[in-house]
Amino acid sequence: MRAVITVVGKDMVGILAKVSGLCARYNANVVEVTQSVLQDMFAMVMLADISQLSVDMPEFSDAMTQLGDSLALSIHVMHEDIFNSMHRI
Repeated sequence: MRAVITVVGKDMVGILAKVSGLCARYNANVVEVTQSVLQDMFAMVMLADISQLSVDMPEFSDAMTQLGDSLALSIHVMHEDIFNSMHRI
């Protein structure tokens, strides 16, 4: 099982560290990361293995949302199957 985590907002030091740190706290293993900075805007897509997640998916997602709120970032977590279904033609 994997989740897609997206992060968008104003660039600042430590975004990747804070998001990956929260993943580690809940035992979500980051397997791929891509990020870009466009002028002062930060965008990241992270793929995480959630098969050993220490909480249920909604609690993990809520924790990420709260982290985003505290940093003035938009952070969304979506199960990979739902993400793939939404993006099929």
